[in-house]
Amino acid sequence: MFRPLLISGLLLSVFSNFAHAETVLNRGNDIDPSTLDQQLTVTVAEARLLSDLYQGLVMQDAKGAIIPGVAKSWEISPDGLTYIFKLRDNAKWSNGDPVTASDFVFTFQRIMDPQTAAPYANVLFPIKNGEAIATGKMPKEKLGVEALDEQTLKFTLEAPTPYFVQLMTHNTALPLNKKSVEANGKKFTAPGNLISNGAYQLVDFVPNDKITMKKNPYYYDADKVKIDVVNWLPFENRSSCMRRFEAKEVQICSDVAAEQMDYVKQQFGKQLHVAPLLGSYFLDIKGKDGSPLKDARVRRAISMAIDRDFIASEVWRGTMLPSYSLVPPGIDNYVSGGVKQDFANVDILDREDKAKALLKEAGVEPDSLTLELYYSTSENHKNVMAAVADMLKNIGIKAKLNELEGTTYFNFLREDGDFNLARDGWIGDYSDPQSFLFLYQTGNSFNYPKWSNKTYDSLLEKAAKTTDLKARADILADAERLLLKEQVIIPLLTYASRALVSDQVEGWQDNIMDVHATQWLSLK
Repeated sequence: MFRPLLISGLLLSVFSNFAHAETVLNRGNDIDPSTLDQQLTVTVAEARLLSDLYQGLVMQDAKGAIIPGVAKSWEISPDGLTYIFKLRDNAKWSNGDPVTASDFVFTFQRIMDPQTAAPYANVLFPIKNGEAIATGKMPKEKLGVEALDEQTLKFTLEAPTPYFVQLMTHNTALPLNKKSVEANGKKFTAPGNLISNGAYQLVDFVPNDKITMKKNPYYYDADKVKIDVVNWLPFENRSSCMRRFEAKEVQICSDVAAEQMDYVKQQFGKQLHVAPLLGSYFLDIKGKDGSPLKDARVRRAISMAIDRDFIASEVWRGTMLPSYSLVPPGIDNYVSGGVKQDFANVDILDREDKAKALLKEAGVEPDSLTLELYYSTSENHKNVMAAVADMLKNIGIKAKLNELEGTTYFNFLREDGDFNLARDGWIGDYSDPQSFLFLYQTGNSFNYPKWSNKTYDSLLEKAAKTTDLKARADILADAERLLLKEQVIIPLLTYASRALVSDQVEGWQDNIMDVHATQWLSLK
């Protein structure tokens, strides 16, 4: 007579366990991070991780739109030089301590400190005295960031900056926990030391295996975060992620191998997401002193010989668009129609004839020049460079491929590596042409060719001080025209984001910034 009651109790226990089971999401990422120090990171793969761990003054929602983050509101002075952010009083670190305005002051002073050697510090030069501090001319305490009280943060800018609020979503604006950084030094990013203020906290980091994060119980919106644990798995080989996705071991792949696009479309249907992206895919040109590559005519000849339409349609299987500019279309605060290279609409055969003439004019005989084409590990990048090598044969230039692993590759470029042509790409950190054009200012750590042009620098400096948006757009357009005329880079494609997202994942929304923080996702 007691058996039914016993069975009911067992069932209740089972269902109770199911109700409390952790929801785990496995996400594929392009590469392992070289660091989790937000002031030293430079790749999109690192940005994805940081968006789960940290939250800035503002953040991006599932659609990529800017919404309040640690700051619940903000005010901008009529002259555009002062920004005051009011912080929410329930924002906490993963150790339970409150997030304060002083934390942000510490953060911005640290990134501007020359000793930090932050590659992205110059993106924050709109802040008053930022450049002077980063170049060692002023102490970091002179930076235009001030805690008026523990919930009020004030910024003073050098000049009106229309994208400043957007800029606060960037890695460089993510707060640091002062106690942890000072106590642990460079080891503050290690599991057990890293104190975050976002939806997740770091649990484990096994290189070339996975990074495990667990929901931050002190996050002010923790009750709305549906995924309890997220495992980030690195896949330099996109096909490997696709196979794990097919086996239902991974629910999201951050990218898809372009040569398998036809199979992916047929096999996965609506689980394949392809969307416009605010980004450019291009080649940097460097060469040693005395190399023919130091001649703009040779660089232009190489650019003219590359068939962007073929690369977009055949290599990327229609998931990228051919491009003849660094600044991608659709960006805010720019001239109508953007800026393009003057041969954009010329037939490829006519361009090859002109390229040969330019090489002859520069004294480069057919088959006398051999170039190394560098790229980071990826089937997609390899196929692009193989296509470029074939195209260069048509104008009498030999080429060989040189592949480097992802983290090693970008360190090689940043550390003044010796290369001829190198695959590069940039996703806009904010919707403004400055986000792309600043890359080639003298001394920028992302200026991999180490190009320096006083006219170009002066145009960007002038634009930074121009308050009229139309006049500013014209100045920035002149800068891009100069960059393309000098052909320091070869624009190839406008990015599109490509991802595999399981039909068990809910909350994923395609957006032009390709941001998809785990806190917006859930599993059926």
